[in-house]
Amino acid sequence: MTMRYQTYFWDFDGTLFDTYPIMVDAFMQALQRQHVSEIEMDEVEYYEVMRRHSLGTAVQQFSSMYGVDATRLEQDYRRIEATMIENARPFDGIPALLRSIQAQGGQHFLLTHRDKSALTLLAQDDLKDLFTGFVTSEQAYARKPDPESLTALITQYQVDRSTAIMIGDRNLDVEAGHRAGIAGALFDPGRLINGTVSRPEISVTNVIGLRDALLAD
Repeated sequence: MTMRYQTYFWDFDGTLFDTYPIMVDAFMQALQRQHVSEIEMDEVEYYEVMRRHSLGTAVQQFSSMYGVDATRLEQDYRRIEATMIENARPFDGIPALLRSIQAQGGQHFLLTHRDKSALTLLAQDDLKDLFTGFVTSEQAYARKPDPESLTALITQYQVDRSTAIMIGDRNLDVEAGHRAGIAGALFDPGRLINGTVSRPEISVTNVIGLRDALLAD
């Protein structure tokens, strides 16, 4: 199979690694610390808000709903998640896809709102060395869909925009790619995202579909 692109910019949560189950579990534990009853909780709704929007949106929305302090909820969430995130693993098929692309001369870059724990997780699964460059939350770039961080990587590594693509699980990933002048791929397990908003060049719901879209026979 041959590559349709040369340079691949990857989101982390929900794209490379299946972290949302851990994030939702940590969020529910944080709510319990605010004395929210399990009977009141809806883990499906928490997941959908995180996927469609962000953790920050979930904190604001549900702290208001349950009448708890948003700052304390987020602090508890961060502490709990930090003790659990090491158990996260890449989606089945992602390591093989990354290696196949690199073996053909492709370049990978990471562009995530997560902190350096993303790099730890990549290293844990022997994937970090497949990436040429990284942007995590420790760097003072504007958050996606602002293309600032993506443009910085493109400039630093002299990437040809015509052969580059941004891959993520939300519209903001695709929008960041488009605003930086490159293609976008929406990876949407569960079909939760309205892709007509961002108009991705590629829209798939599983890793097999992503592989087939990125690599031609």
